[in-house]
Amino acid sequence: MENLTYPDFIHLFTIFFSFPPRRGCLGSFERKRVSLGLIRGVRVWEKKKKVVIMESRSSICINERVGEDELRAILGKVESDQDKEAFGLVCKKWLYLQSTERKRLAARAGPHMLRKMAARFSKLLQLDLAQSASRSFYPGVTDSDLSVIAHGFTCLTLLSLHNCKGITDVGMIEIGRGLSSLQCLDVSYCRKLTDKGLSAVAVGCCDLRSLHIAGCRSVTDKVLQSLSQNCHNLEELGLQGCNSITDSGLTDLVNGCRRIKFLDINKCSNVGDSGVSSVSEACSSSLKTLKLLDCYRIGDKSILSLAQFCKNLETLIVGGCRDISDESIKSLAAACKNSLKNLRMDWCLNITDSSLSCVLTQCRNLEAVDIGCCEEVTDAAFQGLGTREIELNLKVLKVSNCPKITVMGIGVLLDNCNSLEYLDVRSCPHITKAGCDEAGLQFPQCCEVNFAGSLCEPDVSLLRPLN
Repeated sequence: MENLTYPDFIHLFTIFFSFPPRRGCLGSFERKRVSLGLIRGVRVWEKKKKVVIMESRSSICINERVGEDELRAILGKVESDQDKEAFGLVCKKWLYLQSTERKRLAARAGPHMLRKMAARFSKLLQLDLAQSASRSFYPGVTDSDLSVIAHGFTCLTLLSLHNCKGITDVGMIEIGRGLSSLQCLDVSYCRKLTDKGLSAVAVGCCDLRSLHIAGCRSVTDKVLQSLSQNCHNLEELGLQGCNSITDSGLTDLVNGCRRIKFLDINKCSNVGDSGVSSVSEACSSSLKTLKLLDCYRIGDKSILSLAQFCKNLETLIVGGCRDISDESIKSLAAACKNSLKNLRMDWCLNITDSSLSCVLTQCRNLEAVDIGCCEEVTDAAFQGLGTREIELNLKVLKVSNCPKITVMGIGVLLDNCNSLEYLDVRSCPHITKAGCDEAGLQFPQCCEVNFAGSLCEPDVSLLRPLN
């Protein structure tokens, strides 16, 4: 045992975690609290995935032979979170090492407990203090908590404060001062936040890559200006429901932030074609997801701009944008035929068979389409599926309240698509379960078909790629 080398220890502990417990063998940490802090002299044989551990006369404490660096290396070999927790049960030293190596933590705690956590988890990178909208408690996380976080968790790269309604600009200013390494921040539905606090974050956290401020209704274009000036690596921005954001703000944003991959401006009613066109031109090579739900000022000009510049676009949500027509959607389908995966255009009342047919036949990697309430779409939209160069791999199709689509159209779809996992045909008067059975339609085994239910009811389907 005295000659057991560091690589031997690595191998020994790898074996412990690789094989299930066997009677008479020392194995995983999950087996009752085996006193690994004191292991008697051992010989280890690995044969046919069996581990045999034999006692010898001498005994030696592992902590006397293996230093912290070696133990950290051993801990680094452990993949399971459960086994990492068990590692810390061996002794206080191992608990300390396990704590200081922890990278992620989700908790609910006040200032006193946060201080203790900061002392214990000194290298924490990701802290999740988000609250559920349905089970949030008041005041929850407060500005004093954020002050502790800013001074105690200085290595943080990700902080989630989603739905923490008690925080204000005072706490955000502390975050900006203390967490210079922060890359991802979610303060969605923290409704007390304004430009002052979020601008302080932009100034202090220059490496910010992801910022979600959905539902922060007091936020204006000033935040976008601050992000443009300070956060040039920004890739993901969620602005849903920030009604004070305008085209001017988006133009300012992309003057400095040209790497944006994900932009959510759902329900930003003051955003129009000029703002979206600025984004599509400035972020042409990076933009993959754009959400414009219920942005009623958006029209064909925005979609044509996306078609011209954004050849890598994967997800586009334009539901409720009623001025969008076939012309722009057909251009988008042709331009993004190799990239487009998800397209939501429910309540786009000018959409007809010609544009949907182009999308279904040209977009090679299409996975989800929503044309709910597009009342002009008929069975003819599916007739061209047989001309596709490659098989259609559509997983989700929503055609709720499309009165001109019938069982015949769904039959054509099924003949050309074996990958469908969810089909929404609510409020389609010509598509019923009885009608599908009578026509002998064969849905894929894993496909869920939603025949009934009001359009006002929440859709709880298994797949939600378009939300």
